[in-house]
Amino acid sequence: MRILFLTQYYPPEVGAPQNRLSELAYRFRKAGHPVEVLTAMPNYPFMRIYDGYRGKWYKREEVEGIIIHRAAIFVHRSNSVTGRLLVYFSFVFSSLWTGLIHLKRFDLIICESPPLFLGISAWILKKSKRARMLFNVSDLWPESAEKLGLVTNRCFLRMAGSLERFLYNHADLISGQTQGIVHSISSRIPGKPCFWLKNGVDLSFYFPGSGKAGWRGEHGFSDEDFIVFYGGILGYAQGLEVILKAARMQFADTTLKFVLAGEGPLKQELMDLAEEWELPNITFLPAYPKERMPDVIRAIDVAVVPLKKLDLFQGAIPSKIFEHLAMGKPVLLGVEGEAKELFVEQGRCALAFTPEDADDLVRVIQQVRNDPGLYDRLSKNAYIYVSEYFDREKIFTDFQHFIDKHLRFSEFRNHHIMA
Repeated sequence: MRILFLTQYYPPEVGAPQNRLSELAYRFRKAGHPVEVLTAMPNYPFMRIYDGYRGKWYKREEVEGIIIHRAAIFVHRSNSVTGRLLVYFSFVFSSLWTGLIHLKRFDLIICESPPLFLGISAWILKKSKRARMLFNVSDLWPESAEKLGLVTNRCFLRMAGSLERFLYNHADLISGQTQGIVHSISSRIPGKPCFWLKNGVDLSFYFPGSGKAGWRGEHGFSDEDFIVFYGGILGYAQGLEVILKAARMQFADTTLKFVLAGEGPLKQELMDLAEEWELPNITFLPAYPKERMPDVIRAIDVAVVPLKKLDLFQGAIPSKIFEHLAMGKPVLLGVEGEAKELFVEQGRCALAFTPEDADDLVRVIQQVRNDPGLYDRLSKNAYIYVSEYFDREKIFTDFQHFIDKHLRFSEFRNHHIMA
């Protein structure tokens, strides 16, 4: 089966979709399927084209037997809706041009959304390449943009909603990152085969271990410091001000440290607020490449995973949860709904605090910090739970069976012999 991944985000960029899709592509390649990727010139999260890719309209690469086609993208650092749409549509057009000119036929196109508009390119390429299309939804857009207040134009929202329904109806298969996404789509498009493509973790890369000194020494932390860590996008959905408020409430505790590592549209605003509040116990760091993350996670004590208190996030499962749990680090979860049910109630490997409630965040920090027995139970449960239910190897096996069941592509396996 010849597979094309169509995505705006892909390594060497760092982030959840980049990691998830590259691992999925590698596993398909390892299983014997020819795999190619059509993606943008790398630019995220800094919103500038990486060195070696600037000024290029098209670039072809090969990484671990996977052909990667990179198309031009217009990038800038504006947080306006208009600016984001320019970025999205620039890649819609360049990916379509690149796909029509440089790519051959495929059996299956796997398109990542958001951005929703990339589905336009996927649908046209599906028709021109005579392929099937699997539409993978990691965020219900435009619903999330509307509820976050990022998009308010009613006409635009209606048009985006119509496009969303068109793409769902014209996809052969749909997958979603959470059960909430899958249920939402299934209720609107009954009868459409839909798969819960869970976020998960590579257990051969992230696993429990010891050794804190290296990373802590780099940043001036001592072994006695209790480090509360957030790593990921510094954006609108996360409600990260709750961490700064908690740090402000605990500034007198000289051994309690808060670290925010990552990039995003609100980073400068958060840094300015920390400076205004004169917080000595909070440190901002850049986003880490994937290969550094095990060392970082090994060195911290707990991870905090917050989202804003919106009904929209009842079905959200932030992907950063899994790496921390796989390495035996308890998670302080400021997310209600599906994530709380999975990791607090079922897995017993996280503690919940009320989203955007700094007092409650401080409560769970002190609870896990001052109770070594609780910390050890959470840590042990963490690895056991993710290895049983969120191992990416198992997830891939189930995903491949889902595709084969509905598209009957078994016969292609004998027709494409890998070099």
